[in-house]
Amino acid sequence: MKYIKLALLLLVVISSTACTEVLPRQRGNLALSQMALTPDALEFGLRQHTSFSKEAASGGYGGGGGGCGCN
Repeated sequence: MKYIKLALLLLVVISSTACTEVLPRQRGNLALSQMALTPDALEFGLRQHTSFSKEAASGGYGGGGGGCGCN
């Protein structure tokens, strides 16, 4: 029983040290560009445009799609 209490106490101490509050102004420092789904917005837009042109669909992001890649 003594070891269970000690293990439980150790678990509480370890888990409480990992919790911290991140202020909104600090989130920009913690965010890494490598973690973004689209790290390069310009390349992402170009790939979307190419995909929509090849599929002859507008994709819901605006702009027309003709299938020829000329828009």
